[in-house]
Amino acid sequence: MTTICDDLRKAVLQAAIQGKLTQQLPEDGNAEDLYREIQAEKQKLIKEGKIKKENPLPAIADDDIPFDIPENWKWVCLGEIVTKPIKRGKSPHYADISNTLVFAQKCNTKAGYIDAGLAQYLDESYLKNYPASEFMNDFDVVINSTGGGTLGRVGIYRDSGNPQKLPIVPDSHVTVIRSMNSTIQQYLYQVLKFMQPELETMGSGSTNQTELRPDIIKALYIPLPPLSEQKRIVARVDELMKRIDEMEKTEKDITALYDAFPGDMKAALLQAAIQGKLTEQLASDGDAETLYADIQKEKQRLIKEGKIKKEKPLPEITEDDIPFDIPEKWKWVYLNDIVVKQIKRGKSPHYANMSNTLVFAQKCNTKAGFIDTGLAQYLDETYLENYPASEFMKDFDVVINSTGGGTLGRVGIYRDSDNPRKLPIVPDSHVTVLRSMDSTIQQYLYHVMKFMQPELEMMGSGSTNQTELRPDTVKALCIPLPPLAEQKRIVEKLDKLLPLCDAMNAEIAGGESA
Repeated sequence: MTTICDDLRKAVLQAAIQGKLTQQLPEDGNAEDLYREIQAEKQKLIKEGKIKKENPLPAIADDDIPFDIPENWKWVCLGEIVTKPIKRGKSPHYADISNTLVFAQKCNTKAGYIDAGLAQYLDESYLKNYPASEFMNDFDVVINSTGGGTLGRVGIYRDSGNPQKLPIVPDSHVTVIRSMNSTIQQYLYQVLKFMQPELETMGSGSTNQTELRPDIIKALYIPLPPLSEQKRIVARVDELMKRIDEMEKTEKDITALYDAFPGDMKAALLQAAIQGKLTEQLASDGDAETLYADIQKEKQRLIKEGKIKKEKPLPEITEDDIPFDIPEKWKWVYLNDIVVKQIKRGKSPHYANMSNTLVFAQKCNTKAGFIDTGLAQYLDETYLENYPASEFMKDFDVVINSTGGGTLGRVGIYRDSDNPRKLPIVPDSHVTVLRSMDSTIQQYLYHVMKFMQPELEMMGSGSTNQTELRPDTVKALCIPLPPLAEQKRIVEKLDKLLPLCDAMNAEIAGGESA
């Protein structure tokens, strides 16, 4: 079964070999020039007796071309652009130990990489049967050429992947593709990797010994770009494949978390994050107790400057208050202990048709899960004197909808970049703003509060018409506090995983509705 990442890899290779992944530049010249250079190199090798002259392959007809390529590219047969005859290796004789290795099919692994550690030793009494050209070179492309399970599998051999650093020859089940330089070989690897599903079906012979014949491989149609564009293609594909590999690892991480925390995948991620199961605890992070002390110092400074009011301390957190275990270096705290702005709802605003100040209302913290300050109305600025500087919203402020049945408890995070009018903005009386000492803490708090949102939605009190999430209730929420460095890693990991989680959920929903 193919995955999203498998489809992405195929799409990247397809775009690459069709000239859609890189720009064609006039200074690249024409693939015809490169083709002539390769023919000249082949003639030189023939003259030196290093390779044999072969019958020319049939010309490629327009009707045979599978897709369009850029004007300065050229369609060629694979056999025309290699500088080593396309043929399977020799049937080897093995030894228990020697100074020469044999590259077998199993070295070109199903996992998609070369493992020369699986190579056996060659009986060196047969070394005379192996001319220098038969020894594998750095960047040789290899194709598994016999057998049902591995036939057509493509890999690229690297000297750096040979742990014993011994010379190595291919066995009779492997075909080696070698061209004039490493750039062409890396490009050919990408082309043949794209063609692998087709190669896997091109075998002939009995069930016990299906073979991908050399003549079939020689006649494969290859889109040949100029050498400088090949170099750009190789670099671009390598870059994109690394990103897809990271995405695949992330996808596997999400699946593992989902298995560990059954239910909603986003909730599972957030739960793992705030329990310290999503990131590694590092000794270099220090202790959350130190961060807590720093926040208390900042609060005392603001109290001394008259910017916030001193509040009564909340009762000590007991073991009965703790909902789950956290890492040793973390600390359970009340939310009110780690904010540097008093937790309270905004003021009841007076509106104007137009002004230079906005009012952030519940509807700006949308049901869709993002902040939309385009929905904000204008404040009547004759009342601006009621708003000290601390009441104006800042980048990374966490917002909680604090009244009403339909939106009560909804959590969002305000970003200045989400304010298209770039006007100062104040919260209205239906919104509570949470602000801590540092943007990392605020982003971490957002994720904690987002995890707690279902609980917050149930914590309102008051009449049906005016249910309220009271400030005292919000202040007394128990929060797991990691050291700041780990908070940063948690935020980075969630920022990476949650969008992919959304994409996976969307795919699942799309599949169910299809």
